[in-house]
Amino acid sequence: MTRRTDRSFRMLLKLEWLLIATAVFMELIEVLTSTPSGWSIAGKAFTIGLFGYLGLKLPGDRPADKLLYTATGFGLILLGIFQTAFFQTKSVSQSIFLLCLLLVMRSCLLFGHSGQLVVLGLSISTYGTAILWKPIATGRFNITDWRVNNILLFTLTSVFAWLLIDALLAERRSRAQLENTLQELAETYGQLRQYAVRIEDQATLQERNRIAREIHDGLGHTLAAQMIQINNALLFWQSDADRALGFLKQSKQLGSEAFVEIRKSVSMLRNPIQDQSLEVALNKLLADFQQTTKIEVNAFLGATSALPTDVSTTLFRIIQESLTNISKHSQATKVHIKLQQSEMISLLIEDNGQGFHATQNTTGFGLQGMKERAVALGGHLTIRSQPGQGCAISVILPVIQRLP
Repeated sequence: MTRRTDRSFRMLLKLEWLLIATAVFMELIEVLTSTPSGWSIAGKAFTIGLFGYLGLKLPGDRPADKLLYTATGFGLILLGIFQTAFFQTKSVSQSIFLLCLLLVMRSCLLFGHSGQLVVLGLSISTYGTAILWKPIATGRFNITDWRVNNILLFTLTSVFAWLLIDALLAERRSRAQLENTLQELAETYGQLRQYAVRIEDQATLQERNRIAREIHDGLGHTLAAQMIQINNALLFWQSDADRALGFLKQSKQLGSEAFVEIRKSVSMLRNPIQDQSLEVALNKLLADFQQTTKIEVNAFLGATSALPTDVSTTLFRIIQESLTNISKHSQATKVHIKLQQSEMISLLIEDNGQGFHATQNTTGFGLQGMKERAVALGGHLTIRSQPGQGCAISVILPVIQRLP
């Protein structure tokens, strides 16, 4: 036997106490209005007392325990019926009415619907047996009608109580399930926020590594070449002034290229849309790209408003990286960019450059970084390219609704 502490059990327990108190009150009236034997009073007290004690506890989850518990309750009621027949008392069936009703109530906590219906049927049969065995004095009313009316009244009362308690317990279970679901969702949301922070930190680290590599491969190479040209100029500035002047001019050109590399690295380090909209940031990026590379850019930007910051940043970085790759490797003269939003956010970047084998060039740092950015937001990135046929980068991102 286990003691239950859930709210549904406590609520039914209070109702049981009320019914047990009513049964005791009925028996007190019987004692005051008649002269029952001591054995009859003791038997009734034992039946009601033990029945009430069983209400303080419920069996465990094993079916055998539940069946034994219910059978014990029916046994106590049958004991009361035998007392009625043996001692020829007049009102014990009134308390049996309440005890049978209590069994129906307890079945709602123990069994499923099929088990509850079985207990309901047995309770009605038990009460009918008590009514049929009850000795009644004749002469005032029709005994058959009285018995039928009592059995019918008990049946209606039991069915009503069963439906009401079952509906109440179902509502309690639904509410508890909803509370558990909300708690699980809150825990999941907290885990997702922590995961998002880790992803953001990882993305920041990857971005720093990429920028460090860009500086090393771009700016570092340019400055190293500039140092070589300056050293050559120092070697020939007395013996061959014209040649030294050529080295200085080359050094100046390399300095200008290094300055461009520095500006690009600084641009990568700061948030491109921190103080401006995605549309403004993209228009500036495309204008600078077209002015620097002389590559024609045709852009349609139809999904730049009301986007979360991380989505806008991802779109900007993918376009920025794509343009960097185009300027370095594609030898393209035209670039077409199309950004739109319907059920999903779609981005298409195409160029008319020399292309490459897409299946053999997907592990580069830039391409891999773009794919990771798309995947981090639940989207995907595909590359279509063939030698001599240009390149097309397609990005699909879900429309993300921000949680508060």
